[in-house]
Order: sequence, then structure tokens, then C-alpha cells
Amino acid sequence: MIKLRKFAYKFWLPILLCIGCVFIQSQSELALPDYMSKIVTNGIQAGGFDSPVADVFSDETFKHLLVFADDEQKKTIESSYTYTSYENLKDNFKEEFPKLKNAYVLNDLSKDEKSQLESALIKPMLMVSSIDSMDKNSKEYQERFGNLPAGMDIYQVFSMMDANTKKEMTKKIDTQIDAMGESTMLIAGGNGVKTEYLALGADVDSIQTRYILSSGLIMLAIALLGSVAAMISAFLSSRVGAGVARDLRKAVFEKVESFSNTEFNKFSTASLITRTTNDITQVQMLMIMLLRIVLFAPMMGVGALYKAITHSTSMTWIILLILLVISGVLFVLIKVVMPKFKIIQSLIDRLNLTMRENLSGVLVIRAFGNEKHSEDRFDRANDDLTKVNLFVNRAMATLMPIMMFIMNIATVLVVWVGAQQLDLGNIAIGDMMAFIQYAMHIIMSFLFIAMIFIMIPRASVAAGRVYEVLSTDLSIKDPDDAKEFNASQKGLVEFKDVTFQYPGAHEAVLSHISFTAEPGKTTAFIGSTGSGKSTLINLIPRFYDVTEGSVTIDGVDVRDVKQHDLRELIGVVPQKGVLFSGTIRSNLQYGAHDASDEELSEVIRIAQAKEFVDDKPKGLSEEISQGGTNVSGGQKQRLAIARALAKNPEILIFDDSFSALDFKTDAILRKELSKLTEKTKNTVLIVGQRIASIMDADQIIVLDKGKIVGKGTHKELMETCQVYQEIAYSQLSKEELADA
Repeated sequence: MIKLRKFAYKFWLPILLCIGCVFIQSQSELALPDYMSKIVTNGIQAGGFDSPVADVFSDETFKHLLVFADDEQKKTIESSYTYTSYENLKDNFKEEFPKLKNAYVLNDLSKDEKSQLESALIKPMLMVSSIDSMDKNSKEYQERFGNLPAGMDIYQVFSMMDANTKKEMTKKIDTQIDAMGESTMLIAGGNGVKTEYLALGADVDSIQTRYILSSGLIMLAIALLGSVAAMISAFLSSRVGAGVARDLRKAVFEKVESFSNTEFNKFSTASLITRTTNDITQVQMLMIMLLRIVLFAPMMGVGALYKAITHSTSMTWIILLILLVISGVLFVLIKVVMPKFKIIQSLIDRLNLTMRENLSGVLVIRAFGNEKHSEDRFDRANDDLTKVNLFVNRAMATLMPIMMFIMNIATVLVVWVGAQQLDLGNIAIGDMMAFIQYAMHIIMSFLFIAMIFIMIPRASVAAGRVYEVLSTDLSIKDPDDAKEFNASQKGLVEFKDVTFQYPGAHEAVLSHISFTAEPGKTTAFIGSTGSGKSTLINLIPRFYDVTEGSVTIDGVDVRDVKQHDLRELIGVVPQKGVLFSGTIRSNLQYGAHDASDEELSEVIRIAQAKEFVDDKPKGLSEEISQGGTNVSGGQKQRLAIARALAKNPEILIFDDSFSALDFKTDAILRKELSKLTEKTKNTVLIVGQRIASIMDADQIIVLDKGKIVGKGTHKELMETCQVYQEIAYSQLSKEELADA
């Protein structure tokens, strides 16, 4: 996948925006349990009071707090509040606290100063709240404070005590405070403030409602922000994934277009189709997952782990245990499933190959009555792919139930341990609820990571297959310093001591071939099957490069010019005519885009296709189906010839192009072609199997086992070349040859 990273570079801006949105989404998800915890703990349990720091204290309560504060705490508390008489109180304080008289009002404090004040107030507030909440008639109160001197209250007595005596008297309360967790202490401190506000006549219910509503609205805003970020990231990741896939398909297609026959022999057609479609789709999906889940899951997992630890260190072992179990499950699953993905892609190739062969060879299959064999062959390929897919899908299907089981076990553990911690006062209910949510976030993050670990190897296999195509070294390349063709010569083709050997072959197909094909003349090639005729022809447009020697056009080596410039000079009619989906007109204009209908009609006439084209209801606008399946083989061949003629190239190559024509049509076409070339001075090269198709050529080259064994006109060869004679007498009678 890394090898294809350059295709993502152009999308750097949407990728960065997507990363930002994913970060916002993860932070939103992580923030929600905190606010839920605050609503439960502070808003419901503590009545909206989340701190021992009050905006105002009555004169009496403030002095009581100072009784239980040490020197350092006293200093912090006194510096944080200002004594204010009732007359100087602000109106809002008078309205909110109708029973308030003289008071100590909280100063404007920084965040750090408020935190220090909070720490200083916790213990005094808990002491005051504990004492004020005691029933004076209770046994506990009487045991502790029943022997107070007459006319004195508890606070007066405590204020008169030295530090050691105070410590001894409050030992039990100190023990309880030390056993409390921070959350519990804050709740208790907040309850002390609530009690104070009640005593001052404040509407504590409205304070609680405001706290819950404000926290709830913040939660909604955060949830909305997270949802918007998630939608934007989904949109951006989809665009990036689709864009990368589009560019990859384009790059693969352009690369395949530049393949020579050597490269095509390396990859099967079915495999190239699979790589361009299925494999690139895998890469596209992975790209989307990388931007969505690969970024999101670690952010969520690490963030949730940190949040869980901060909420309760005492339950951290549960998270560690969960992570250990999940890691074990994922390791086993990945170990089992990963090797199957490469097998799946190979089996898809095999299935596509089988399907393509069956479709392209359907007539042969029917002719030999082998439908059952073809069906069995397809069924085997299909069953093999199905079995591997079922194995992978079954293995993957077990992942979710296992994860849900782990999640449920984790929830039970958290509730069980959390209940104990609640009883000890180490955590609040809201903290436990938040811890459960963070534990779920961690598990889901690992589930997402597991999905990624499963997808990455499969997509990596697909990406590797795509990269294999893109990184294939071309055996035929344009030269760095390309030459131009000689303008003074038009269509002069020369073979200079050419030898050619297929890559990996042990013997040369062509050996020491030398000849010249001149403009305005026809050069024909004949020989037995396997003599190298088509191979020789394919060297001219550089479908292959010569092993030794050189092929020149207009005095320039074909290897020294650009392939496009070279092939602009050439019109090729292959042995098997190929038509593209469209119309007759679009097919004929394939090499001559600006050709008029009059020009097309002329080449149709020369190619002996006028009769059946005119019979078509739409004429040149008649539809041609894919592969030309709605026309006969002879009609397809004539249209292919007309297409080459419409281009009017310097060099016309006919690779056994007349074999699908009857003798009469063949003769008329060659006569018309001769008239055309005489006028246009095209260089014509014909590969033929029939003597009748080539006997009128200006030069006939006879090949046998890759070597030239004869060269000359028909008459000359009949006198000098035994191989040519054997071919001629095998096809025509002596009388027919004599009349030729």
C-alpha cells in the first residue's frame, strides 16, 4: 500500500481536513462521558453543587470553617473572601440569598487560586457539615459533645483547643475523610455549600435545574459537533478514496496500453481485469478506512484509556485485563485469516479466466458438445472461491460475538468492582458510569483496529498486484532523444540483417532477414505455418524489438523514434478483424477522426463493403455491438480493411487479412487496392496463406523456418524457389498457375 502513496499526494488538503474532523469527532466522543458523569454526580447526587467553594458564606459559617482550618488553610481561605456588610452587598446576592446578612463574598480568582481554595476548604467544610448535620439528641452527639461547658457551643470549644486536642477530638472524622475518594469529597463539600445556601434562603432546586440543563445543552452541542465532524470526515474520505481509485485505474490502463506483447504474455487478460477492478476497489476501501477508522480508533483507544485511568485508578486493572484478552483473540484470528486473502485474489483471477474463456469460446464449446465439461470447470473454480470466502467470513463472524461477550464481562466487572469502590467512597456513581463508557470505547477501538488489521493485508495484496502492473519494466520504450523521420522519403521500409528471438525462447524465430519494401509497391510474405511471417510484420510497428540488426523506416531505425510517431505512419489490419462498440462510422474514423462520409464511402467501396453497408437501415450510423458480433467474419474483415485505408498511412500492413474473404471478393479488393496504392504511393506489406492473394505483388518474400529462402516476383519464384513451388502447386493447378 505504501508503494502507491504517491497517488494520495494530490489529495493532501482533504486528507488534512479529514484528519482534523476525525480528531474533533474523537474528542467529542471522549468528552460526553465526562459531562454525563458531572450530571449524575454533581447535578443529581450533589444537587448541582460540584465544589466546596461557595460564592458567599454567612459570617457565622465562615468563622466556623476557620475553626477547623490549619494556618496555611486559614491564610488561603481568608485571602479568597472579602467581608461585606449587608448594605454593601450587590443586589443579585440579596435577591438570591434573602436570609443573608453580613457575608464573606468570593473574590475574583484564577483557576489555580480556585483550585488551592478548593483544597483548603474541603476538610473544614466536611467538618462543619458533619457537625451541623448531627442530631443533638443522638447518642453519638452526646458521647462526643454532651459535656460542653454551659453557654458554649461546639465551635467555641474547638476554637479554644490546641492543635493536638483538636486532632484527638476529630480523629474519627479525619479517618473517614482520608478514606474518601476525591469525587466523594467534592460531593460532600458541594452538599455543605448546598446546606449553606438553603440556610441563606436560596432556591437550590433552580440551581440544580440550571446546572443539569447547562451541562445537558453542552452535551448536545458536543454531540452535534461530533456528528457534523463525522459526516464531513465520511464525505472527505469517500472523495479521497474514489479519487485515488480513479487515478489508479487511469494509471493502470495507460500502463497496460504501453505494454508490448512481451508484457501481455506475463499477465493474463483476466488478471489485468481483476487488478483494474476488484483489486483497486480493495485499495479504495482501505483508503477510506485509513482516513476514518485507522485514525479514529487509536485516538479513541488512547484517549479513553487515559480518561478511564483518571476517573478511577483502582479499576485500571480491568482495562489491562480486557486489552490482554482482546489482543489474544485478535492475534489468533489474524493468524488464521490472513493467509487466505492472497488465495482469494488468486481464485478470483482463476474464476475470471474460466468465465472469460467460456464466454469467448462458447461456439467451440457447443460445437464439441462440452457444455457439461465447461460447467464443471466453472463450478470447481466457483466452489474453491466460495469455500475460502466462507472460511474467512465464518472466522470474521465469530469476532463480533466474542467482542460483545468481552464487553458484557467487562461491564459486569466494572459494576462489581465499582460497587465496592462506591461503598468505600473512592469513586462517585457518575465516575463509575463514565468508566463503563470509556471501557466500551476502548473495546470498540480495538474492534475497529482488528477490522483494519484484517483489511490491510487483503488490501496490501491487492495493492501489490496493482503495483506489479505499474512497476513492470517496459521492454519497448520511447528513446530519450527521439529522432524525426526523413521527410524526403515516404514509406521506405528496410530490414537489415534482422534476427529475432522471443524472451525465454531457446531458438530465434527469424534469422538474418534483409529486404527493402518501397513506396508504391506491394511486398508479400508467404511460408508455411510457423515460418515467422506475422512475427516479421510485428517488428515494423515495434510490437516487438529486434534481437539483432535493425528495422528502418525512411532511413530511421524504428527504435530511435517515438512509438506514437512511428505508428502514425502505419495502418495495420490484423488476421482477426477487431471492431469496437459504436457505429460503422465511429469504427472507420478510429484512425481518421476528421474523415468525411464521402471519404468513408470511398474506402468502403474499395474494401468491398459497400453492398452490405448500404443494406443497413442506418447506413454508416448502424450500431456495431461489442466485438462486432452483429456482423459476419467477412464483413468484420472488410470493415477493418476500410478502417486502415481511411487512415491513408504511408505503410499498409495486411496480416493475412484476406483469408476471411471469398476468392472473387479477394480478387476485386486487391485490384482496387492496387489502383489506390498506385495513386497514393503507399507501401503495402501483405502476409498471405493463399498464392492467389499475393501472386500479383511486386515482391514476394518466401520464409521457411525463420529464414528467407526466396525473393522475387511470382514468375521468378516459380522458377527459382522450391518452397514457393510446393506451396503454389498445393493450392493451384498447373493450368491456373500458367494463366496467372
